[in-house]
Amino acid sequence: MDLAYIPSPSTGVLHLGPLPLRGYAFCIIIGVFVAVWYGGKRWVARGGKPGTVADIAVWAVPFGLVGGRLYHVITDYQLYFSDGENWVDAFKIWEGGLGIWGAIALGAVGAWIGCRRRGIPLPAYADAIAPGIVIAQAIGRWGNWFNQELYGKRTDLPWALEISSGTNREAGLYHPTFLYESLWCLAVALVIVWADRRFKLGHGRVFALYVAAYCAGRAWIEYMRVDEAHHVLGVRLNVWTAAVVFVLAVVYFLVSARVRPGREEIVEPEREAVTPPKDTDASDTDADAAASAEPADKT
Repeated sequence: MDLAYIPSPSTGVLHLGPLPLRGYAFCIIIGVFVAVWYGGKRWVARGGKPGTVADIAVWAVPFGLVGGRLYHVITDYQLYFSDGENWVDAFKIWEGGLGIWGAIALGAVGAWIGCRRRGIPLPAYADAIAPGIVIAQAIGRWGNWFNQELYGKRTDLPWALEISSGTNREAGLYHPTFLYESLWCLAVALVIVWADRRFKLGHGRVFALYVAAYCAGRAWIEYMRVDEAHHVLGVRLNVWTAAVVFVLAVVYFLVSARVRPGREEIVEPEREAVTPPKDTDASDTDADAAASAEPADKT
């Protein structure tokens, strides 16, 4: 008899009054708000202007959601395009299925567009938002708890996760890999915030440290999962992806530290000078300038 375990929700839907909201979507929404809020505080602390992070997030978040969904659908295409499957389900993002690699990659494109429009260097923005992103990941992982998905192997540990019977799953107690990754993400957030304060990291190195640390944890957690996944040379695809991205992040960190040490002194340019109204007559302006240049009367 199992005396202790983590129960799974009886339903994946939350009811906010008369409005139904899937738990997975709720966790994603909360994560986004936390990331933008905390990223905004860090941006201002680094010399930026209030509201900038939210303005750029208008570009980054939609791009990130699309990228995350694309990665999931491409790497798990059999769930949507095999015989007997409904390809329309590929668009049902609220039912779960986001790949962090695609979300970060395409989200970075959206952030780059937003940064470019405001004349802000992308690495500086990435450094400010990095801890918020990984905290958002920690929150978002609880969406998998609502969906009873992405769990590990069977276990009898006191913190085992209870999974009920359902489509493509058997009832039992399993490793709560969603919880392992959530806790790992929180630990990563603490580490990169400490490292940023201790070593005054800049020029994208906070973000690179976040990526490397997350990949290190994702690799071993991925090995524990039992959900269907593509394998390359006997290794899960996401493990390969984590290894490659980890190496790239470490290389960027080391090269950046050598080429551009320290932290940016200015992360956001000042507002542009106010231009005269369009209805101002140019001749009047010239006349005023000429008058001010004339010598004063000697009386």
